[in-house]
This record gives sequence, C-alpha cells and structure tokens, in this order.
Amino acid sequence: MADKEKKLFAAIDAGSFEISMKIFEIGPKGPKQLDHVRHRLALGNDSYNTKKISYEHMEELFRILKGFRQIMKSYDVTEYRAYGTSALRETENTSLLLDQILNRSGIKLTVLSNSEQRFLDYKAIASNGERFKKGIDGGAAIVDIGGGSIQISLFDKGQLAATQALKLGVLRINERLRKMQPKVTQMEEVLDEMIGSQLRVFKRMYMKDRTVERIILMDDYLSPVIMRQTKKDDDISLEDFMSMCAKFREMGREELANLLETPEENVSLLRISAAIIRRIMPEINAKQLWVPRAALCDGIVYEYLEEKKLGPAMRDFEQDIISSARALGKRYLGSRKRGEALEYLAVSIFDGMSEIHGMNERHRLLLRLATILHDCGKFINMTNVGACSYGIIMNTEIIGLSHTEREMLAYIVKFNHDEFEYYDELASHTRFDENSFMIIAKLTAILRIANALDKSQKQKIKSMKVTIQDDRLMLYTETGENLLFEQERFSKRADFFKEIFGLKPQIKRI
Repeated sequence: MADKEKKLFAAIDAGSFEISMKIFEIGPKGPKQLDHVRHRLALGNDSYNTKKISYEHMEELFRILKGFRQIMKSYDVTEYRAYGTSALRETENTSLLLDQILNRSGIKLTVLSNSEQRFLDYKAIASNGERFKKGIDGGAAIVDIGGGSIQISLFDKGQLAATQALKLGVLRINERLRKMQPKVTQMEEVLDEMIGSQLRVFKRMYMKDRTVERIILMDDYLSPVIMRQTKKDDDISLEDFMSMCAKFREMGREELANLLETPEENVSLLRISAAIIRRIMPEINAKQLWVPRAALCDGIVYEYLEEKKLGPAMRDFEQDIISSARALGKRYLGSRKRGEALEYLAVSIFDGMSEIHGMNERHRLLLRLATILHDCGKFINMTNVGACSYGIIMNTEIIGLSHTEREMLAYIVKFNHDEFEYYDELASHTRFDENSFMIIAKLTAILRIANALDKSQKQKIKSMKVTIQDDRLMLYTETGENLLFEQERFSKRADFFKEIFGLKPQIKRI
C-alpha cells in the first residue's frame, strides 16, 4: 500500500466512565496510532441508577463528540466507527438518545450488545499476536472489567471454552458502596462478600476440571497503573500482585493518586478493580497476571481491518464462537458426534446452493451454530424441545453474536422442532424486519432437511454432494445402509423447503 493509499481511521468508545477516541493510520504494516483523546464522563452513574442519562451529561456528551468530529476533520479521517457500551445500553430511551447524538454532534453512534463489546475487547487483546498466544497457553481467563459488569472468558487448549457476564462492574459496585457507606475497616469484608458470592457460583458452573494458569486483565483503571508500575509486558506473579495491592490499601486517596499518576476520582474505582482481581486469582488458582496493551478502540480498528480485508487475519475468531457453542452444547448433554454429522449435512446443502440462496458467511455461521445447539432443550424437557432450546439460547450469552443474531439463532432452532411462524405472526412479538425473517426461514428450511437426513442419529450418510437441476435440489448421498426412516421424515419436510426456495429436494443414493 503506497503512502497515498494510506487511510486515516477513527475509533470512538462512549464508555461508562469516559469517552475516548483513537486516530489510526492504516498502512501496509497494520494500524499506527497517531492520537488518543480521552474525556472523563461518568454516564454509568446515571444509567445504572435511573435508567436515564441526565440532561447535563447529555449536553457534555454532545460537546465532546463535536470536539472529536473537529479532530477527525483536522486529520482528514476518511472513516470512523463510534460505539456506546453498557451505560447507553441500559437506558430506557436508547433510540431517542442515539437520534439526538446524531443530530446534535454529527456522530453516528451504535450501541453494542454485551457480547459484541466483549468480543471487540477480545480482538484488541488478540491483536498482541504471539504474546496473546503465549498468554492463553496452559489455560487462561480473560477478566474484562467494565463499569456495569465483568466478563470472564475461559480458554482451554488455546480455544475459547466458556464466557459469562457478572453484574459486578466497578461503577455499579462503587454506587452500591456509596449507598451502604461501610467504614474503612469494613470495606474489605463487604467487597469480598459482594464479589465472592458470584465467583463461587461461576467456579462451580464453569471451572470443574479446567486449569487456569493466567489471568489476562482488561480494564480502564488498574491496567494503566500496572503497566506504569512494571514498565514491561511480562507476567506478574500472584505474590507480587498481592504485595502491590497491600501497599495500595495502606495509602490515602490523595497519596495513592499522586504515586500512581492518576486522577483522585479514579482511586476508588481502581481499588475496586484491584479487589476483584485479588479475589479472582486465588479463587481459580491462577498464578500469573498479564496486562496487555489493549482497549476497546484497538478492537474497533482491528474489526475494521478484518472486514475490509486489510492485511492477514490475526486469529480465526469464528472458530472461537464455534468452540464456545460446542462447550454450551456439552453443558446441556448434546452429542458432539451427532452435532458434527448434522453440521456437515447442513453446511453441504448451504454451500451447494450458494448461487441462489442470497446468504453470506455470517448466515453460514448461524447455521453451524444451529446444528450444534439444535436440541439443547432436551436437557430440560424432551417433549417441548423447541421452546426449551429457545429459552436456553436466549438466556445464554454467545460471545461474538449480536442480540439480533442470537435471537435469530434461537428461532431457527425452535422452528426445527415447532410449527413455523410466518412474518406477520413473528413480527407481532419481535423486532425482526423482512430480511431477518427470510434468513430465519431459509436457515430453518436447510436445518430441517439436514436433521431429517440423520433422524435415526446413526450418521448413516458418509458423504454428500449437492447440485441444482432445474427445479430440484439433488442430494447425492453415499451410504451402505437403508434410509427408510430418514426418507419418511425427509418427505414431510421437503414441502416447507420447496415453499421457501422453490426447489424440491430429492435424495439420490450413489
């Protein structure tokens, strides 16, 4: 990429405690940070308590974003992305606020779901390349501490194995402490009880036979301090971290703020972050702590690079989503062998008719996830599988999926078992537009056909080739067993497939 082809890109994070923007130059060696502007604005103090942002804070937000727009103009920024996180996500009137932000500041802001936000944070950490790969060796947990919640993501054998959000964000905890007003001598005990109860539940549900060697910390308060204290990118031992925390606890707010070169108003939030990590590390037997140089804005620029295909991919993030779904399926006693067979059949059909179905790689991913979780509801009730599967998926966070995508996935799995709802009926109780409805319908039709092909759950079909001939979808299957049971179910589901795609599916043995 020649100099004249270099792009200037801006990433904006409207967070719970501050609004920040990074300006990047996109060149042949990747993104180079040119500027970083930050303004303290505790939007979370409003939304976590009242579900609304105060007039004064909104006016300040407009002013900051107008300033960001002028800075972008001075750099000749060609593209930007601006995201809001939990403070805006938890308001009652988010859509109205976004409209005002666009009209008053000229900045188009998008509010991320929790899973989208944490996935961008994860990408920011993964952008550390080989250091990240080393960081997740031997088992690791990313502890992403925000203003409203904590996300703990577990890695096993280099793959994302589980992720869970806990409502223990620093601003939320700080507000609860303000209301309780514990004495200085009671503070440690109160924090331990507040944090420890949820951690013990998390450990019982997700840790079991997993080993975590290292905590990877991402937050806005403790991380910068640790980076300044250590001056290196090395791990910190549990003993050294505990010693550092003990020293912090002995100091007053002003003394600690001066020592750490941080605003005094940050000290209470920093102490809460330290208390969280101090509680988590021994609870899950982690011996090392790594603080990567990463922030949400870094995740935003790497997401942009991925989508524009500017440079090599740094990690197969889609595989992390798949791994997380497989761990979820395992938790609800799903058969991995059955899921893999169903995935092969469904993806073969999807790919075999790619020229006519009008769907993209993201929809292909949803189909793969649907095959993995197709009957997770059997864990709850074997006669009401569709509704129970829907409930599990909607109440489980799958990192990397938006809320809309997760809801689409839940309905695809539900309709694999239950009667299909057409657009007027579905739109009466969801926010799906016609395009989303059509994706649900198409993926449901494919999943139903694939499911029928392995209805006996014996994986009779060893391989399959899919072609389109006139008005038929030909499924050339290799098998040495009879398919009478499969054919009976297949015939019932073929009519719905033909209704959606205008093609009659037909099995032909080879």
